[in-house]
Amino acid sequence: MSAVELTEIRKSFGATPVLHGVSLSIESGSFTSLLGASGCGKTTLLRIVAGLEGVTSGAVSIGGRDVTGLPPEKRDIAMMFQSYALLPHLSVAENVRFPLRMRRLGSRDEQDAKVRAALETVQLAHLADRRPRQLSGGQQQRVALARAIVSKPQVLLLDEPLSNLDARLREDMQVELIEIHRRIGLTTLFVTHDQEEALSLSDRVVLLNAGRIEQAGAPEDIYGAPRSAFASGFLGSANLLPADIADGPRGPSARLADGTSLPLAATEPRRGRALLVLRQEDLRIVAEGQGIAGVVRARVYLGSRVRYVVAVGSEVVRVVATGDTAFAEGDRVGLSIEPSRVRTVAAE
Repeated sequence: MSAVELTEIRKSFGATPVLHGVSLSIESGSFTSLLGASGCGKTTLLRIVAGLEGVTSGAVSIGGRDVTGLPPEKRDIAMMFQSYALLPHLSVAENVRFPLRMRRLGSRDEQDAKVRAALETVQLAHLADRRPRQLSGGQQQRVALARAIVSKPQVLLLDEPLSNLDARLREDMQVELIEIHRRIGLTTLFVTHDQEEALSLSDRVVLLNAGRIEQAGAPEDIYGAPRSAFASGFLGSANLLPADIADGPRGPSARLADGTSLPLAATEPRRGRALLVLRQEDLRIVAEGQGIAGVVRARVYLGSRVRYVVAVGSEVVRVVATGDTAFAEGDRVGLSIEPSRVRTVAAE
């Protein structure tokens, strides 16, 4: 069953179109991420679901009910903003209670029980009497999350809620969001520009590009089988090499601009001019004379890993290798990859 149904959503700000006929079904109980670069329309789409922006045309349905013309308070949704928007003069408990008070949901005792349950869900019940200024950034974020879920809305909307956290705390909150979603099963629509967040948190990723859905699917599918050059480059920053693909005596192969021939899996359906999709982690950097010939332009130490930037003819290829590889700038090397790991997309 769809918790949210978006039908041909179009949105323009003045003469500038932002969304171009976006249609999307969000399953009940799922965690769906809207992923894309700044300006792709993902936050505008979230605000349309929330009722904070109107549509130029199209329809929004929540729980089978057309809510296109309804204000936010009539949609049975909750939204958690990037800034948390906690009220500094109220305690943690009163901040969480705030939406219940505004909507006059339940008696004082019923509200107390709901507030306590929400704070227990985010493991902050012991800080109920503190003020926001007495909390860390991660704790403030969990208060904002408790406030969003306290009324048990049909849909929870999250607008880049982890972007203000440092790297370690962001990792911790990713795990916490996964665990909370697993416990309460609330339909969640999450906006992010961070592909790692989208892939790690979501049941489904919707990749937006210039106001249109570029590709949507399970994280494993959208990462492992990109359908366009944009999807390939945005998810995982894959290398894209132009090639001519043809059948040979041993199956299909790709011929690169420098004449190098690269074998492909027998199941590769594409023929003719195409782009090879080579994931950085799938490539191996080896001694000269093997695979695709290249020259190391840079070596970037990443601790347990090393990223090599390799010139392949007029193209630049990035490779992630283990930290014990010892190639240096200027070395002539080869790049190899299992044929089954090579993907192709249409040349653009």
